[in-house]
Amino acid sequence: MEWSITHIPETDSTNRWLRDNAAAGCSGCSAQPAGGQPQQEFGSVVVADYQTAGRGCGTNVWESERGKNLLFSILVRPDNLPASRQFHISMAISVAICEAVGQLVGELSVKWPNDIYWRNAKLAGILIENRLQGGVIRDSIVGVGLNVNQRQFVSDAPNPVSLYQISQAETSRTQLLNDILESFGRLLHTDVHSRYMSMLYRRRGFHPYADADGAFMATIAGVEPDGHLLLDDDSGRCRRYAFKEVSFII
Repeated sequence: MEWSITHIPETDSTNRWLRDNAAAGCSGCSAQPAGGQPQQEFGSVVVADYQTAGRGCGTNVWESERGKNLLFSILVRPDNLPASRQFHISMAISVAICEAVGQLVGELSVKWPNDIYWRNAKLAGILIENRLQGGVIRDSIVGVGLNVNQRQFVSDAPNPVSLYQISQAETSRTQLLNDILESFGRLLHTDVHSRYMSMLYRRRGFHPYADADGAFMATIAGVEPDGHLLLDDDSGRCRRYAFKEVSFII
């Protein structure tokens, strides 16, 4: 897949901007195919230097210093992807980010469902908004916030980290974006479940979790194609969770 990329200085949300402009046929936007050559298949991408209302899932906000990090959203229209397998998009972008960033630093993992971690700190967050048509995905907007060159975080977010803080070196945001898009375009059409599983945060051993009934110790038993997390607790019980039904105690 080739990419049509638009750069904007500021917006409230790249997901919102891309949804609105895609609905309007991107009229008046300056998107151009990557490399400047006509292509047969495009995914649309918008990249912002700053977001005034960047958000994560639910009510979470995303702190990002102007011009320092990667804030972008991707619009893709998967080919006949069943709604029951929409988690494939989440796995593909998670693995793509780990592939690209893994060329720069090690010790990366994916904290279920799709936070990118370095050790026990959050390097990137992903927000995916799917629209359905019948039983398939009509289109999907994949929003990514990746901490790149920010040197200090001042919000009350519990555990942010940036590539600069890890490596003490500046990283080209443009090159990193291109690497992520290249990997994502390839992985979107590939079975990535085993790769995703191998990259999971806390994929081995027993660790603390909490659900509506309280804290418990468990090990990851699997992730179902629809995204449900399977945990085997220390009493031998298998527990199944949708997103937001269980939390990692870090």
